[in-house]
Amino acid sequence: MNELQQQSILFVGGKGGVGKSTSASALAVMFANMGKKTLIISTDPAHNLGDIFHQEIKEFKTLLLENLWGIEINPHIETQRYINGVKRNLKGMVKSKMVNEVHRQIDMAASAPGAEEAALFDRMVSIILEEGNEFDKIIFDTAPTGHTIRLLSLPELMGVWMDGMLERRKKTNKNYSQLLNDGEPVEDPIYEVLQMRREKFSKVRGILLDQKRTGFIFVLIPERLPILETEKAIGMMSNHGLNIGGLIINKILPIQADGEFLEKRREQEKLYLKMMMEKFTNQTLYRIPLLEEDICSIRHLEKFVDHLQKEVF
Repeated sequence: MNELQQQSILFVGGKGGVGKSTSASALAVMFANMGKKTLIISTDPAHNLGDIFHQEIKEFKTLLLENLWGIEINPHIETQRYINGVKRNLKGMVKSKMVNEVHRQIDMAASAPGAEEAALFDRMVSIILEEGNEFDKIIFDTAPTGHTIRLLSLPELMGVWMDGMLERRKKTNKNYSQLLNDGEPVEDPIYEVLQMRREKFSKVRGILLDQKRTGFIFVLIPERLPILETEKAIGMMSNHGLNIGGLIINKILPIQADGEFLEKRREQEKLYLKMMMEKFTNQTLYRIPLLEEDICSIRHLEKFVDHLQKEVF
């Protein structure tokens, strides 16, 4: 059985302009056509799903086709939701005279670098944990490579950061217990919130590292720069324990494309295809030809699905 059939969570990434959203949408339609209840989520701030499916898609589940739902995560809304959640968690833990100042500091943090990524990651974690049992397939259409790698490495990085926070909090509580000299542990709601978030991140990291459950696919075209970027991405993700199992090679010139110009392009393309076969020996390669027409409707997308299905099965 192909891994893609078995894995319930798929991340589709790659360089900008290579057809990530189209490939992710084609995978989603393919599984939906097979009767699999499927959810596709765009984490790319420059969303394309609504344009592909000709529907307005917001931050909540929208029915796109039979068995297929979509979500486009709005980073600004998620950041505000995330900040409001932090404020709720601090409610009752901060002295009333300090509340306004603490909230002002938190609001300022919302515009700091990394705030949107943290909010996006929080929503992604919630979708994986809350929707995992409802859907047969969850497919993430991600932003260009660098952003995707940062996002997917967050469970590991935040896990280490949370461990440090928990350890410091534990030490503070121990000192406080000794000060009281009653031997009883102090109640600490902040420690409990940190512990709950640590467990949540740990659970998601476990899911991401489980190759039977989660797959990573990169899309590229037979040109030099996408090949080099994909090679780097595979190495960087591997450093975080994440393995890219499949590559969709998009827009390969079809045999029937004729003319001297295209023949010259095809000769160059052969060299790049050979380079990919030599470099990416640990990945399954799915080849999709350049289609005659731009993919601007469900009818066009179904043509992509036909080619993909022949490669996958």
